Amino acid sequence: MTENKFEFRIEPLGKAHDRAAFSCGIAALDNYLITQARQDVEKRVSAVFICTPDVRTVAGFYTLSQYSVNVGALPERVARKLPKYPEVPTSLLGRLAVSEQFRGQGLGEHLLIDALYRCLRQSKEIASAAVVVDAKDANAASFYQHYGFIGFPGIADRLFLPMKTIQAMFEGKQSQRR
Repeated sequence: MTENKFEFRIEPLGKAHDRAAFSCGIAALDNYLITQARQDVEKRVSAVFICTPDVRTVAGFYTLSQYSVNVGALPERVARKLPKYPEVPTSLLGRLAVSEQFRGQGLGEHLLIDALYRCLRQSKEIASAAVVVDAKDANAASFYQHYGFIGFPGIADRLFLPMKTIQAMFEGKQSQRR
């Protein structure tokens, strides 16, 4: 990992962010940020968060939205711990990308941890049993699995992390700081 010479902050997508200069090397993610993200925010179908070192440059981004999951699609060991509803509310981490310019600085992890913490905080006011992701490829799936995400049986590249696991992750970090 290269030394991080920038101070990064994560903030909601704004007009000052230079979306056109962003390139992560995956056309679908680049095109989303450049052409669709602002509309999704305005229509309230997705919240877009930008990682930036200077208010203008987009070093990375992620999106969050509400989602629901059919309980029958979850692994049996997880489903049996949930209420007997046909669906449960979740949070969708729809997209996560780091600019090629800023690779190797731990920004993917920084973005993921910020997204998980944001979902955990929100789940106290708007219920969410888990965070769901659809990995774009095998590398993305491996990235999420490294952080404990579990695959959906029979749904390729769809993974989830139970909110209880996320809560335990952050409670552990807080007790380590003391």
